[in-house]
Amino acid sequence: MNVNFLVGKTLGDIKVSGNEEILFVLDNGDEYVMYHEQDCCERVTIEDICGDVYNLVGSEILMAEECVSSEPMPNQIVDEFDNSFTWTFYKFATNKGYVTIRWYGESNGYYSESVSFSATKDAYRY
Repeated sequence: MNVNFLVGKTLGDIKVSGNEEILFVLDNGDEYVMYHEQDCCERVTIEDICGDVYNLVGSEILMAEECVSSEPMPNQIVDEFDNSFTWTFYKFATNKGYVTIRWYGESNGYYSESVSFSATKDAYRY
């Protein structure tokens, strides 16, 4: 699910669970989780959050986009055993500010490095 459907909506809450999941709760109660279903021989985690995620709460989302790249970042050291890697950036904006969530996935090339963003009613782990 692409995140651009969030444009025009308002978050009632957001919860970051370490470097593995982020729960988005809309003001109407709908819940969405951003995560990666871990498998063998791969790792996908939140590498960095630039900005204050709480700036997304209580204001209309003005921008929501996903950018994916398999190009090395400047000054990135690529291990000889990293057969595949993917950067996924999620960029959000409200009138309170901008937030960029940067995910990094690496694998032996046979497993997914993608981030999922899906509706959930199983937010009990928070």
